[in-house]
Amino acid sequence: MKVPLSKKNALAYHAEGRPGKIEVVPTKPHHSQYDLSLAYSPGVAEPCLEIKANPEDVYKYTAKGNLVAVISNGTAVLGLGDIGPEAGKPVMEGKGLLFKIFADIDVFDIEINDKTIDGVVNTVKAIAPTFGGINLEDIKAPECFEIEDRLKAALDIPIMHDDQHGTAIITSAGLLNALLINGKKIEEIKVVINGAGAAAVSCSRLYLSLGLKPENLVMVDSKGVLNKSRTDLNPVKQKFVTDRNISTLAEAIKGTDMFLGLSVAGVVTPEMLMSMNPNPIVFALANPVPEIAYDLAVATRADIIMGTGRSDFPNQVNNVLGFPYIFRGALDVRATTINEEMKLAAAHALADLAKQPVPEEVNISYQVTNLKFGKDYIIPKPNDPRLITSIAPAVAKAAMDSGVARKPILDWDSYRDELSKRLGLSNPLIRQIKARAKKNPKRVVFAEAENYKILKAAEIVLDDGIATPILLGNREIILDLIKTNDLELEGVQIIDPRSPEEDERREMFAMQFYEKRKRRGVNLVGARDMMTHRNYFGPSLVNNGYADAMISGLTSSYPATIRPALRIIGKRKGANIVSGMYIMLTKKGPFFFADTTVNMNPDVDKLVEITLQTAAAVRQFNIEPRIAMLSYSNFGSVEGNIPILVRTAVEKLHREHPDLIVDGDLQANFALNNQLLRENFPFSKLVDGPANTLIFPYLTAGNIAYKLIQELGGAEAIGPILMGLDKSVHVLQMGSGVAEIVNMVTIAVIDAQSNNNDSRK
Repeated sequence: MKVPLSKKNALAYHAEGRPGKIEVVPTKPHHSQYDLSLAYSPGVAEPCLEIKANPEDVYKYTAKGNLVAVISNGTAVLGLGDIGPEAGKPVMEGKGLLFKIFADIDVFDIEINDKTIDGVVNTVKAIAPTFGGINLEDIKAPECFEIEDRLKAALDIPIMHDDQHGTAIITSAGLLNALLINGKKIEEIKVVINGAGAAAVSCSRLYLSLGLKPENLVMVDSKGVLNKSRTDLNPVKQKFVTDRNISTLAEAIKGTDMFLGLSVAGVVTPEMLMSMNPNPIVFALANPVPEIAYDLAVATRADIIMGTGRSDFPNQVNNVLGFPYIFRGALDVRATTINEEMKLAAAHALADLAKQPVPEEVNISYQVTNLKFGKDYIIPKPNDPRLITSIAPAVAKAAMDSGVARKPILDWDSYRDELSKRLGLSNPLIRQIKARAKKNPKRVVFAEAENYKILKAAEIVLDDGIATPILLGNREIILDLIKTNDLELEGVQIIDPRSPEEDERREMFAMQFYEKRKRRGVNLVGARDMMTHRNYFGPSLVNNGYADAMISGLTSSYPATIRPALRIIGKRKGANIVSGMYIMLTKKGPFFFADTTVNMNPDVDKLVEITLQTAAAVRQFNIEPRIAMLSYSNFGSVEGNIPILVRTAVEKLHREHPDLIVDGDLQANFALNNQLLRENFPFSKLVDGPANTLIFPYLTAGNIAYKLIQELGGAEAIGPILMGLDKSVHVLQMGSGVAEIVNMVTIAVIDAQSNNNDSRK
């Protein structure tokens, strides 16, 4: 939904606080005199001399490799025209902000007070040693073509005029997918382009590279069709002259398969639209008002596939889908240019991404239930987190394949991990466990399947090959939700615990539960009633081998979910307790917190068992646990019941499990700051590296800690992960998002794999 903008709010956004939208932030320590001596004189002389000896070392010792110049002379600013370099600066700062937030590329915006081709070219050439790439912006045609060509010939760094190529790449992706939907071939379609500026020319060139025939392309400017009778055409426009005897847009659009508008509002009428061929593709990109209004266009023709430049209609053509990731890929292989192969690779990567299932966070942000590839979704949304890991690698590989990369990528998995880290939280652990889950997917009971988020998560894990869902609940309600939300769950097993079809199995489960609990206050009537409830029936399915794992808790309290599992499945052999752990995904990597959910005030023996269960769980993720047992004391520095409890547990662990890397009692900052620990307590078992596993002395501390880090520290919490149960049953946090549910299903599958519960009924 488009948020209305007011002049007052727009001006306040740019002016309030620190004026503008960007700032320079130091990336190295700078608090001491020693730091400053390294940063500037005399320490800075050393990298200067290294670069003098080997100029390529500028990429090693400076920010050049991740620094792009956004350069404009203000002659064609955002549809505002020639408003000058100062007036164009807010746009250039905005471009810098987008580079940073979408691809972690640093930007200096540079506004040049010179309208001449020679002036712009000479200025950019003179400052080019500072930058790893140049993004030309808002420079009017036809000057922009010669400026870009001359700079690409003179410089050996990536250079792109985004007004031209960004729109070309995004619309090419949309065109490829639209053709896939309407069944046409690019070699056969006829295209009319209204507008003959920089973007129109670049779009035309890229469509021709995709296979469009030159004779099937007609371009129209403000004076009419570019035809042979025109004597006012510059050399660039002359290359797109048509042989057809037509002069108006109405004549040009008749019998065409695609209209691309890069012009002004309202120039296309319903009559023009009706004159196009069946299943037309219309990209009306004049902003804020398209060449033909979206609502009018779709009302005129039901068979239309339409895109605009607006976010409040389907298929928004937005250049932010391209330029951050194109430069990211080009910089990362140190490309000498951005060539046609790289642009085509970006277009194909975008088109391919639109065909994949959409992350739930994208659905939520656009207030839809299930975006899906089709005529209203042929281009990915700008906030899709997969853009960087889809487009940047495609561009980088195209640079390598076309011979313009100076620093080839050798490990693509590591490169994608690095790209994810650039955007904040990285989930290599999640990718690792998902890969493990896919090798041996398990049958997982979704106990609350009468819920859209649960069903969406089931669709994702089924599509990804992580698990085989078993949906628990009322069949009619579940099927209606699947149909309403267009979910792909055909053939997935649905079980209604209350249905007559389950009478025999429900009775068997009730008898088993009665025999197990008859001396613990459960009678047969009560057992039968309990088995009509999902949180009792679900664990019984797992306990009897009809399923391998279960998740529940999205809509019910924690005790109401865990208590039936404890009663039906019970503790693992050798376990005296069940405990709970959270995985906290932070910028410094994953951390494991326990016990955060089950044991309120453990004694020494329980604290030892919580630690051992947690260590075993951490090892399931191929991570060696480095365990700190926390307190408000450091090795007895403060006396009290908690430090004594923790210290006694540590002594027992050291005595009985000498190979386990565990120490305490420790304050949290010493556990996580290795330098602090080494300086003060060099005898500690954790001295060789910080802890990755934190054991809290009682539930209150652990529960508060993980929630504080989640909310204030921006960490992603996965859990609670139950440890000590005999089978894989895991509890969701109430209100979990779809991604969190998917993560918990993955954990449940890994747990089931380790339990080796493969018996099938």
